[in-house]
Amino acid sequence: MKRILFVCTGNTCRSPMAEAILRALSRERSLELDIRSAGVSTIDGLPVSNHAQKVLSRRDIAHSGTSKALEGGSVAWADLILTMTGSHKRKLLEHYPSAVDKTHTLLEFVNTDPKVLANIAELEGLYSSWHIKQALGQQLSEEERTRLLELERQMPSFDVDDPFGGSLEVYEQSAAQLEAALRRLLDRLQG
Repeated sequence: MKRILFVCTGNTCRSPMAEAILRALSRERSLELDIRSAGVSTIDGLPVSNHAQKVLSRRDIAHSGTSKALEGGSVAWADLILTMTGSHKRKLLEHYPSAVDKTHTLLEFVNTDPKVLANIAELEGLYSSWHIKQALGQQLSEEERTRLLELERQMPSFDVDDPFGGSLEVYEQSAAQLEAALRRLLDRLQG
């Protein structure tokens, strides 16, 4: 059984919606998954936002969990870690660099454009090189730095829109974005 961890900021909006929606969609397809969520900047026990609960209820999806702070046990448990934004991914990898091979933003993981995928792989390699060089007190070469910046400019946004503090309509838009990506995720997992 594949273990999937969704990660956002407070674990009260996007990641619990992703967790609940994927759980419902995977049941529809009879695909057994173990799914959890966590936040990079939260404390344990906060309730899921009211609007997130309403959006899930409108889809006949129940979710009774509370926020959980990201910690090493969850990172080790997961086979696949899907963050809601690039900044969540970077923050997670700063603390858990060994998770680099299983950590992606949700939207990059479900992207199927070969050129974008090649650019992602090259960019990840440059980031890894940069982190290693920083640890050794070194800098990227001018060529590496230029290429890194060029690739960053070419990348589409892989961020799921943050509905926090928004209207119910904003939460609906975020949930629709998540649901479309999660359907592609299931296609990839079953492919």
